[in-house]
Amino acid sequence: MTIRAKLYAAIALTVLGPLVTIGVALQAFGALADRFDEVSRRGSDQALALELKFAVTDANGWQTAYGYDGGRSRGRFVRSSDAVRRLLGAAAVRFGEPDEQPLVRRIRTSFAAFMRLDAVAYAALRTGNPARTRRIFLGPEIGHFEAMATAADGLATGQTRKVAASRRAFADERRGARRRLVAVGLGAGVLIILLLVTAQDVARAALERR
Repeated sequence: MTIRAKLYAAIALTVLGPLVTIGVALQAFGALADRFDEVSRRGSDQALALELKFAVTDANGWQTAYGYDGGRSRGRFVRSSDAVRRLLGAAAVRFGEPDEQPLVRRIRTSFAAFMRLDAVAYAALRTGNPARTRRIFLGPEIGHFEAMATAADGLATGQTRKVAASRRAFADERRGARRRLVAVGLGAGVLIILLLVTAQDVARAALERR
């Protein structure tokens, strides 16, 4: 290869090398950013599912409490059931995947039945029939609660698996990005060597002309 050809090749590599390096780096960081966003979203989904699971249990607990304390805990139950309703609304928007939708619908259906029967139980308590209230709470309401709790637990467990999977994907992407950047770094090293060799050839050629 002539000196001129080597010089042209060095110039071309000087231009293309940084462009390739920047392209690989941008692709790697973009993929990492996407994976990180997925990890964050999955973590948020997991937090919502766990909060819903806790709220269902909390509402059932306060319902039982007001059935045995003459209704004094009714206000706490109302606030707790409002929290379930709010979280269900958020879950209906957030959880749209095929394995999630049936669980959300099951919680919503069971909660609606739970609240309808609660109205009957509270009316019995207010009219002086606490025995009926307790029978409802310890009978059919337990069934509605268990249906809600089972579905909420399934939703939370599914989100935990998805969080773990997204973290593994992020770790894999980070390792891949590191390998690509190392490869680009090695390529840059080879480019520097080629440029030095070309510079030496040019300098030697100049000296020979003298």
